[in-house]
Amino acid sequence: MHKVADIEVQKNIMDANRKLADRNKKNFEDNGIFCVDFVGAIGSGKTSLIEDIIENTDYNIGVIAGDVISEFDAGRIEKHDVPVVGLNTGKECHLDAHLVGHGVADLPLDDIDLLIIENVGNLICPVDFELGSHMRIVVVSVTEGDDTVEKHPLIFKGSDLIVINKVDLADAVGADADKMVADAKRLNPDIEVIKSSLKEGIGLQEIIDAIAKRKEEI
Repeated sequence: MHKVADIEVQKNIMDANRKLADRNKKNFEDNGIFCVDFVGAIGSGKTSLIEDIIENTDYNIGVIAGDVISEFDAGRIEKHDVPVVGLNTGKECHLDAHLVGHGVADLPLDDIDLLIIENVGNLICPVDFELGSHMRIVVVSVTEGDDTVEKHPLIFKGSDLIVINKVDLADAVGADADKMVADAKRLNPDIEVIKSSLKEGIGLQEIIDAIAKRKEEI
């Protein structure tokens, strides 16, 4: 009996979140905004990648930075002179559509054409929670181990672009970046996978181009 109740509660939560995500997406589209959700573990390089995108594109960018304590990443983003809202998730290890809806209300939507959401640093919890974004990018670093992709299949199956980051450190940590690419392609054969090293300028333009292409398709 308890298991049945738990399943029903979870289903209701997911349904409610999905409806709020749809509402968020409509809000974005009504305001001419393309939204990208970045997911990845702590230390994967999400924040650095977002900073590089801000500095190397002409988009009018707004950012929602989600974390257990969001002031650190939000503070980094704010230095790039773009509107940013930090969302504290407290004990929760993911953002949800309800929180994002509140964050969006504090952004100048008329001045934004690209909204970047930085999800909480985790490869598990964000899987089931749609936010209303048009594109999900998962960032994984070789320093996490070259078995990370195959250990977390759901997040990679459900994303639109996979970035294998910090490839310049692969030899130092004994990781095989090509294995990670192959694992990603096995899980999601049609997905684009980009190897990157922000330190050496590898892959950034490809990532920017992938976002631009998806933005044009919406």
